[in-house]
Amino acid sequence: MSESLQVPTMSEFMAQGKQPEVVFWVGCAGSFDDRAKKITKAFVKLLNKANVKFAVLGTEESCTGDPAKRSGNEFLFQMQAATNIEVLNAYEVKKIVTACPHCFNTIKNEYPGLGGDYEVMHHTQFLKTLLNEGRLTIEGGRYKGKRITFHDPCYLGRANQVYEAPRDLIIKLEAELVEMKNCRRNGLCCGAGGAQMFKEPEKGNKDINVERTEQALEIKPEIIAAGCPFCNTMMTDGVKAKNQEAKVEVMDVAELIANAQDL
Repeated sequence: MSESLQVPTMSEFMAQGKQPEVVFWVGCAGSFDDRAKKITKAFVKLLNKANVKFAVLGTEESCTGDPAKRSGNEFLFQMQAATNIEVLNAYEVKKIVTACPHCFNTIKNEYPGLGGDYEVMHHTQFLKTLLNEGRLTIEGGRYKGKRITFHDPCYLGRANQVYEAPRDLIIKLEAELVEMKNCRRNGLCCGAGGAQMFKEPEKGNKDINVERTEQALEIKPEIIAAGCPFCNTMMTDGVKAKNQEAKVEVMDVAELIANAQDL
């Protein structure tokens, strides 16, 4: 992270005897993947702009265990989850926001059974709340009138029925929101869920991310908006496979809002 970004840690808050408004769970992709780090930075800039008192766990944050659980290693998942829950509960964390639907789904729906009860929000939901409360303003800027389609991440959409928050934010950018034939409840997976991100696909006629990208390209968007670092990677690869990277960008919703305001 650059020097100008204010990213306080939970231990720093604790040392001052304070509690943040929300803990930003960065996730493995947002911490280590070079492309996803840009999403993390964009979201942090928006949190700072809205004067949100937030903290990250920093080195105390570990993988939620989502890939382990999805690929069948329940034992490893429970070990990873127990470690995280111990840290979160020691800090008396109440509210968590994350830009990764995999982390969102796991902490929200699977941690309670292991002793970790928190209010968990996806970053698009949190940004929508900040907008509603008047703490954040969204301007169209460079995206005014642009054709943008939103790809529903499986763990945000079908698994948790969050469809409108990301779309509301795109509309606030004064962009033209266009929908793919498979969207909302009928969304199509990008091909990275269920730990598939970390292995080569099985033999077949076509990679699923290419199929999904073709659906997006059919409606001629200038930007494919995503709300998940995994989806971002898969759709970017799909756009490259179709040799359309000069015409179509793949951007996270947080990046669109931050870029529109030149943050």
